[in-house]
Amino acid sequence: MENITLLIGIVIVTALVFDFTNGFHDTANAMATTISTGALKPKTAVAMSAVLNLIGAFISVEVAATISKGLINEDSGIDPAVVLAGLVGAIIWNLLTWLAGLPSSSSHALMGGLIGATIASVGIGAVSMSAVVSKVLLPALAAPLVAGIAAMLATKLTYRITRKTEERDVAKGYRAGQIASAALVSLAHGTNDAQKTMGVITLALISGGLLGADADPPMWVIASAGIAIALGTYLGGWRIIRTMGKGLTDIRPAQGFAAQTSSAVTILASSHLGFALSTTQVCSGSIMGSGLGRKGGTVRWNTAGRMLAAWGLTLPAAGLVAAGAALLTAQGDWGVIVVTVLTVVISAAIWLASRKEPVDHTNVNDVEPVAPDTPAQLGVPPQPAVVAGVGTGTADAEAESSGPSAAAPLSSSAS
Repeated sequence: MENITLLIGIVIVTALVFDFTNGFHDTANAMATTISTGALKPKTAVAMSAVLNLIGAFISVEVAATISKGLINEDSGIDPAVVLAGLVGAIIWNLLTWLAGLPSSSSHALMGGLIGATIASVGIGAVSMSAVVSKVLLPALAAPLVAGIAAMLATKLTYRITRKTEERDVAKGYRAGQIASAALVSLAHGTNDAQKTMGVITLALISGGLLGADADPPMWVIASAGIAIALGTYLGGWRIIRTMGKGLTDIRPAQGFAAQTSSAVTILASSHLGFALSTTQVCSGSIMGSGLGRKGGTVRWNTAGRMLAAWGLTLPAAGLVAAGAALLTAQGDWGVIVVTVLTVVISAAIWLASRKEPVDHTNVNDVEPVAPDTPAQLGVPPQPAVVAGVGTGTADAEAESSGPSAAAPLSSSAS
């Protein structure tokens, strides 16, 4: 029992480390467009997001129940070592995609890791494939599409409503709206993503015999998961913020407001239904939808293609890493030690590699010129950096009527 208790302790710490990486990996979901348009300064944005992530963690436990009770059959003979291996797969994939600046799904990394570790340890029969399909795969396909269409229509509507309004009034109003909608996305992110770690810790406690099979997450689990994801969010995943805020499309305040509002509604609805969807995929879909919704808007399909490839690889890649870790942890205490040491070494190596070209709040809005890859991007001039809140002299409404020849969108280079 002492060994099991020690192992569960290691699993809990590892789960909270994953939750921390989830926080900085997914900060961009709520704050990328807010930062890129200058609605909030970068450090202010991540601080607000962190607080609301923490609050959101206490709102619901429906998604946690999907992870702890629905995805893996608790009576299949899995033990905490399997959960540890699943977490290792998720952490390593999160860090690799963060290094590449790709907004992949932390949620799918976690679920892929758990599925891979479980199959390697006790067989595919221990995985509830019906839950994987209904609660994971179908939402993964539908959610970004629904959010993208909603954002596209909302963007068209906002430009239609404000087409005769002065540019400064429009920009000021939508920046205020962006702050409110970003807050809502952060709250929604806490209700969805923090719960996944709660579910994993609860699954470890159940598999170790410390909780009953139908138990909900204890309050200390909810609180620790909320704090971990909030700390990670405050650290700021600046590489991914840059990709989502500047790499997918040139975001203007009206587009940012439409994208964030669409994302928040989609995430909150799915959390209520217990769907463990990817908030990253939802927010990315919304941003692309907002780019398509503005006349003359751009979507950089080369960047979008890289993201789609990462989305498709997430489940199997995290699963393969977790399966290897599970085979090691099955060897006993020495296997658990080897897996733990390797995880620390690989994580440290990825962090050191990131220091060669650091991205932080001082340069998050700086981007290298991207060669146009769609007709909509041809003729779009480089985007100048301006002081947050000061316009470039071209109205968003003017952009709606003028198309690609309109001046570059509002942005900020806050430091």
